[in-house]
Amino acid sequence: MAAGPALGDRAPPGRRTGRRRRGTGLDAVYTSDLARAVETARIAFAGAEAPVLLQDARLRECDYGDLNGAPTSVLHPLRTRHIDRPWPGGGQSYRDVVEATAAFLRDVAAAWDGGRVLLIAHSANRWALDCLLAGARLESLVAHPPPWQPGVAYTLP
Repeated sequence: MAAGPALGDRAPPGRRTGRRRRGTGLDAVYTSDLARAVETARIAFAGAEAPVLLQDARLRECDYGDLNGAPTSVLHPLRTRHIDRPWPGGGQSYRDVVEATAAFLRDVAAAWDGGRVLLIAHSANRWALDCLLAGARLESLVAHPPPWQPGVAYTLP
């Protein structure tokens, strides 16, 4: 009989995040101000001596304009058209997300110099971090997004 996933693997994402991050010396946790990111942080640090929890709109997922809420199957074939051109209906470009993330990182570096900060955000923000802190090309990330993985770590220069 094959063994199933460990009980911990079936826990909600917020609880898994909490198990990975509690007790690691975090000074602050920043989340997108979108409900699912805020909820993840609340679940992750419920009942624990939590670091400072802060929300920042610059960590929101890319604004897809008229296509906000559309399934990825609709968005994926169109993404490369919006690296530098905003999504129709008042949306952002992926480059806009990189710029917002860069401004966020400047503020975090000033506020938490030498500290440990956890970000709970979205895929476009991860691509922005990969560009800004790991030297990845935005065009490559948008065209061929890397698979999600928990606990990606970056160091601010």
